[in-house]
Amino acid sequence: MRAATVVPGKPEQAGVSDLPEPDPRPGELLVEGLLVGVCATDHDVTSESHGALPPGRDRMVLFHESLGRVLHAPAISGFKAGDHVVGVVRRPDPQPCEACAAGQWDFCLNGEFTECGIKELDGFGAQRWTIEPRFAIRVGDGLGELGVLTEPASVVAKAWEQAELIGRRAYYRPRHALITGAGAIGLLGALLGVQRGLDVHVLDQVSEGPKPELVRELGATYHTSLDDLGCEPDVVIEATGAGEVVFDVLRRTARNAITVLTGIAGHDRTLPVPAGAINDELVLDNDVVVGSVNANLRHYQQAVQALAEADRGWLRKLLSRRVPLETWTDAFTRQDDDVKVVVDLQAGAAG
Repeated sequence: MRAATVVPGKPEQAGVSDLPEPDPRPGELLVEGLLVGVCATDHDVTSESHGALPPGRDRMVLFHESLGRVLHAPAISGFKAGDHVVGVVRRPDPQPCEACAAGQWDFCLNGEFTECGIKELDGFGAQRWTIEPRFAIRVGDGLGELGVLTEPASVVAKAWEQAELIGRRAYYRPRHALITGAGAIGLLGALLGVQRGLDVHVLDQVSEGPKPELVRELGATYHTSLDDLGCEPDVVIEATGAGEVVFDVLRRTARNAITVLTGIAGHDRTLPVPAGAINDELVLDNDVVVGSVNANLRHYQQAVQALAEADRGWLRKLLSRRVPLETWTDAFTRQDDDVKVVVDLQAGAAG
């Protein structure tokens, strides 16, 4: 079979490899890989050593956003042949720590977790893969290929859950939500905000292309400047990782606001910031800033539910470009209308 493989930090070695057919262990599912989603993490693993090879291996299968179809399932697995599934990315550490033992490996305490296509585990960029049923998430037939959005949707499902859990510390009835960034994460974050009945605003730097219209079709408001926001957001889902944006937003939120950071800056750049003023703002207004990464099983389930309730036509517009496996590295060449680029693992496949 064919697979997208990399050596972390060596982009010149990224390509397509012939690999042996996977041999499921007792109890595992055998899955036909259909699509994988492309995100900045995949680029970082490929180009900037953000990742680690599986022990004893000289290459790794890339990609962590998956969609596959079950080819074989043990009778006791709870799955059947033909089911659409996605794979959970992060796996608990072998110790396990207290958080991993409680099924919350997204909060791993000792950092010994593994991640498919990122850290010490093969990803899902192969024409066939295997998975333990406990790490497989069933996607309803009605979603079809849109199930490839499950993993990014799980990230924002967790972010929204974090905001709501923190909100329970006191009286909290949010009205206005701000999503910074209109990539796939930001747009899915906006979707979940609209589904919660909030007045949703999305900030991004582009004024043309599909993003403004996608926001408007949700019933949300699109902005290219915070000066035009027209409200003080009660909850912010930050998906850019841009320090300038983060600190500008923190000075504009409502009292008791909760800001959830999901973006990664990816560099060591320093910024001059009014630290004292921001400190006073956070303290005097009871504001909270919290970081959120990855997701666990319940967030994947929340993501599947949110996608199932969304307009299919709108979701399809998020899948803006499809790249065949044989030329998968083309997915890293940014195009103006890109929202979510996917790699088709079976396009023209011979085996």
